[in-house]
Amino acid sequence: MKARTIDLVAPSGYPHDPAAVERGLRRLRNEGHRLESVETTRRRFQRFGGTDAERAADLNRLADLSRALPDIVLVVRGGYGASRILHGLDYHGLQARLRDQPIAIVGHSDFTAIQCALFAQAGIKSFGGPMFAGNFGAEELSKFTMQHFWQAITHSTLTVTSQAPQRECVEASGMLWGGNLAILTSLVGTPYLPPVEGGILFIEDVNEHPFRIERMLYQLHQAGVLGRQRAIVMGEFSGGRLADYDNGYSLDTMIEQIRNVTGIPIVTGLQFGHVDDLLTLPFGASAHLNATERGFTLQMTDYPHLA
Repeated sequence: MKARTIDLVAPSGYPHDPAAVERGLRRLRNEGHRLESVETTRRRFQRFGGTDAERAADLNRLADLSRALPDIVLVVRGGYGASRILHGLDYHGLQARLRDQPIAIVGHSDFTAIQCALFAQAGIKSFGGPMFAGNFGAEELSKFTMQHFWQAITHSTLTVTSQAPQRECVEASGMLWGGNLAILTSLVGTPYLPPVEGGILFIEDVNEHPFRIERMLYQLHQAGVLGRQRAIVMGEFSGGRLADYDNGYSLDTMIEQIRNVTGIPIVTGLQFGHVDDLLTLPFGASAHLNATERGFTLQMTDYPHLA
């Protein structure tokens, strides 16, 4: 594996496990990578990884022409806080410096807000993928996650396959975008949600009951967002718990309800979300989706990647 320069940014929360930070630093350094801005892993302000100004500066420094660009910008962790700094990002400077450059900006969860804003305001593509503390610093490193991470960010094309059976056959092409459902919903009505037409929307979330997932999807539907997409790809919705009160209402029945109400094809079984083994997906890539009763294939091109 070629050694890379990795810049650590903390746009949301701070890592609550110092041992995970040390494991992540040790692993990446042992592989020969150069780590920049390590201080972001130790910075704290209330429940955040620094003040709003400090966290915005983590990203704005990428627009500084006096600094060499890193190969990878890796988010320390998610949580909450990205929404507080969207108005403070230097979109003009970031666009001039980063758009169409071979740089991998990687994170998920709360980082979805930054990814959406960067694309909506500056046309900058990024990656939904592992984060420093939770993934690179995990007690047991996921070989699946690491393999797919390095494959995605170093190749000009990416193909994801799944053997998850599908309820309907789907063939669609469009821009791949999405991320955490709660964050996407929170951006409705703001200038930070990309007005994607004819897209393939991938979504995930954690600790959300199916009725809360349905409510968020209804908001996207009623706001006109879903109606502009060619397909929805459901990632992992981990941690949600049903109760006796649900009386047969489950994630599967909720998906069928949304499918019937919107008329939009929905594909399930994407291995992306708050799980140990997760894919890395290029936000903003050109994608082709082909789903049958035997599973699905998602092919992606036209996204920044490392030489």
